[in-house]
Amino acid sequence: MPASQKLLSVRNLSRSFGPVEALSGVSFDLEPGEVLGVVGQRGSGKSTLFRLLGGAYAPSGGEILFEGRRFGSRAAWQARQWGIEAVYQNPPLANNLTVLQNIFLGRELCHFEPLRWWPKEGEMAEIARAFLADFDMPPELLHESPANLSNEQRQLAAIAHALCRPCKLLLLDDTLAALSFQRQQKLLDRVRELAAQNVAVIISSDDLKHIFAVTNRILVLYQGRQAALRETQKTTAREVVEWIVGSNRQEQVTPVIWAFENYYAAQQQAEELQRAQQVLQQSLKEQDSLNRQLIERLRKQLQSLDRLNLALQEANRRLMTEREAERKALARELHDQVIQDLLSYTYQLEDLENEAGESERQEELAEIRNGIRQVVSGLRQICSDLRPPTIDSHGLSAAIRSLAHQWSKQTGIKVELDLDPELGRLPEPIELSVFRIVQEGLSNVRKHALGATRVALSLYRTPTASLVVRMSDDGPGIEAPIDLAELSEKKHFGLVGISERVSLLGGSMQIDSSPGGGVQVCVEIPSPYPTMVA
Repeated sequence: MPASQKLLSVRNLSRSFGPVEALSGVSFDLEPGEVLGVVGQRGSGKSTLFRLLGGAYAPSGGEILFEGRRFGSRAAWQARQWGIEAVYQNPPLANNLTVLQNIFLGRELCHFEPLRWWPKEGEMAEIARAFLADFDMPPELLHESPANLSNEQRQLAAIAHALCRPCKLLLLDDTLAALSFQRQQKLLDRVRELAAQNVAVIISSDDLKHIFAVTNRILVLYQGRQAALRETQKTTAREVVEWIVGSNRQEQVTPVIWAFENYYAAQQQAEELQRAQQVLQQSLKEQDSLNRQLIERLRKQLQSLDRLNLALQEANRRLMTEREAERKALARELHDQVIQDLLSYTYQLEDLENEAGESERQEELAEIRNGIRQVVSGLRQICSDLRPPTIDSHGLSAAIRSLAHQWSKQTGIKVELDLDPELGRLPEPIELSVFRIVQEGLSNVRKHALGATRVALSLYRTPTASLVVRMSDDGPGIEAPIDLAELSEKKHFGLVGISERVSLLGGSMQIDSSPGGGVQVCVEIPSPYPTMVA
């Protein structure tokens, strides 16, 4: 190719920073409309090469010819004058200017008249808005300060600065990394358009899919040196990766290729999710007023439901308290009146039995007296069920021991007790509620755990002063998952009653069961006295 057709010629280019050689022995030519991709690992010299080509650095050795001309001492200024535009990583922007002023900084469009000139602000704003629209950015961004921009927005402002006027060579130093997936595709489309307009482009990217999508040739740098320069269509991603990592060993090359491919797919998926989120946010914004009204209405309904729930709980507590008071009064009335009257009748019958001379009459009286005693025994059991006297006199632990003993005697099922010796006395409502929970639990075992031979019952206090009741049997168990509504239909009222009491006490209840493993009930009730913690 004649030298006159070469837009850029690089010969044995090198750059050192003190004793450190950042770049060495790089040589290539570039034609108008050609796209050259530069790849390499971090520290391979890519950014150094771009700054040398853009005139930001002076070469330590070799030469750069642009349209046959060498850079002089004012290389950066000459590069811009000759039509070389560069977009570097982390582009510097003037925070004291707007985005629009940064885009046209040093290249303002102006009206000129004798002895005066002024900027064409409307024309510059129109050009900038068109660029932002191409990249799906809001036009209001032009009036923002760069200090308020995201990294992506800053990068787009720098790209707009490079493209706001025609150029012959565009340098893109890892510019795609800061952009979203969709805007990466738009920039790659812009690179193709520029190449079709005979503008040369040198682009670097860590994503090989970008490089293979738009380039004619690929320059590979390895540890500051030129490792390869190949036509894109005549090489493969695996060959490029081998040059990038400096090895053809599979265990080194394969993970890198896998990372490249999966990073691209992951980024695309992330962008699709982000777009979906943006659409959702826009929809929510459009419905903001309606949503606010709906949320306020729901909040008021929830408050009403909370008040109703609290009122129902308070009503249930009063009902339970009144029920216990009625049971206590009824038990006392049965014990103090009915049972005492019946006992007095037994004493009278005993006296008549002693006075009666006939043996048949004595047997009849004795039979009547025994029947009355059985009635008295039954009434005493009823009184105990209504209001166990042990709980008032000796506390919860003694009442549970008495209940377990009587229940085991009646059912023939062994009860293994494990009661916390440090339990002590508790407030009367707590003791009564726990006693009723145990009572209903044992009743449920007797009715539904057919074939059970053992019940394990434990009651203890946790370090946070909560009360824990555990009860398990070795019966046939119940089907899982466990639904209290279904248990109520199947007449498991004991478990349903326990759950209601636990709810009113602000506690929690867990029911577990496995085929052939029985039922395990665990109840935890928060103590109203935190000072009870040891």
